[in-house]
Amino acid sequence: MENKSHNTKNVRAVMADMMESKEVFRQAVSYSFEYMDGVSSRPVFPEQKALDGLEAFDEPLPETPGDPQQILALLHEKGSPATTAQTGGRYFGFVIGGAIPAALAARWLSDVWDQNAVLHASSPITAKLEEVCEGWLVDLLGLPLGTAGGFVTGTSVATFCGLAAGRNALLERAGWDAAKKGLFGAPPLRVIVGEEAHATVFKALSLLGLGSENVEKVPVDGQGRMDPSRMPNLDERCLLILQAGNVNSGAFDLFAEICPKAKEAGAWIHIDGAFGLWAAGSKRFQSLTQGVDLADSWSLDAHKTLNMPYDCGIVLCRRREALAAAMQASGSYIIYGEGRDNMLFTPDMSRRGRGPELWAALKFLGKQGVGQLVDGLCDNAALLAEMLRKRGFRILNDVAFNQVLAACETDELTQKTLAAVQASGECWCGGAVWKETQAIRVSVCSWVTTRDDLERTANAFSQALNNAKME
Repeated sequence: MENKSHNTKNVRAVMADMMESKEVFRQAVSYSFEYMDGVSSRPVFPEQKALDGLEAFDEPLPETPGDPQQILALLHEKGSPATTAQTGGRYFGFVIGGAIPAALAARWLSDVWDQNAVLHASSPITAKLEEVCEGWLVDLLGLPLGTAGGFVTGTSVATFCGLAAGRNALLERAGWDAAKKGLFGAPPLRVIVGEEAHATVFKALSLLGLGSENVEKVPVDGQGRMDPSRMPNLDERCLLILQAGNVNSGAFDLFAEICPKAKEAGAWIHIDGAFGLWAAGSKRFQSLTQGVDLADSWSLDAHKTLNMPYDCGIVLCRRREALAAAMQASGSYIIYGEGRDNMLFTPDMSRRGRGPELWAALKFLGKQGVGQLVDGLCDNAALLAEMLRKRGFRILNDVAFNQVLAACETDELTQKTLAAVQASGECWCGGAVWKETQAIRVSVCSWVTTRDDLERTANAFSQALNNAKME
């Protein structure tokens, strides 16, 4: 029932009352705790009843202000059940991590700050925290001192930023100022990628005006790693894009073999490390990233392996001036300060600060904690792969990191089993085509996942397989 009292006041007065009473915020906290406590017991993917309940949001835009507590109640009552349980322990889709409590709490506080992270002048605290995080990440990942970092939405944008810096730097060597002249009449560049490059790489190339038809694709081995012996001759006009963590198999390109030759040839090396580059923070798995320090730019997501709340992508660039030049904006009203001006390293001007929760996560974990987190995810992936083998599934990849590709006897049976797994509510994962074979793609990426979660998941797979065979 609509609360008429709010309709008799000016909307500013209503909001002033809300800020003074704090009731709507207490209500939000209560709902948040209720969601946290129940996320592990809810279906991992919403049931049909919950999806049907979303029709409650289909209404004309109201003519008058509403009751904030009723609005929040509707959001929780109809919205919470229609979420995927990504912060639980049995969500294995799309390489989505959980949420580290310290980072989530810092996110809540920084949301109240509501800072625009564009400049030091607009938010000294976010400028400082992103500066600190930049240095910590360079140290953690073993990258060259002085490497610049920009904090964006995800690896899609981070890859765009790194390749923009590379494109402009290569053209600059050829005597062409891309920022002033654009690409009309520019000297041609070559783009070299592996056959298993992620879709976001091609998206970034399209946005940068480099297209996809002229890309040189290097054949890969059985795990999706670029074959160094089949690499074309490289030169100072080449953008070479390597991969730390194949999105399906989890495999890493052989950086120690490829990067020295590419560097000697004068190519710009970018590493797409969305979830895999974090292996550098683990003593057990850092050998997978040997040679990444020779690259010129890197892209990765903190909301994947590091288990940050959404969203937090990161671009890193060896040449600070190259990233800043590619992202540069100007205007008489822009006030550059003595501290870090975040807009120099991202495409955005106005944006929220991602530094507070990333700083909180890294300060909480420390180097040792990051290593434990990475190790735990990889151990869980290996354990789940073994559980699935024992239940009659084929494992199509070497489980070198946190990705598992499972398949049944036939493609048809695999697809039916996947559909049954997704419909079970016990767990959720996606599908993929791997080496012309239908596969179930399992991304083990949440700190919350326990052995019991893995057992329940493996049993759900087994039940789904049995049901599929009976159809």
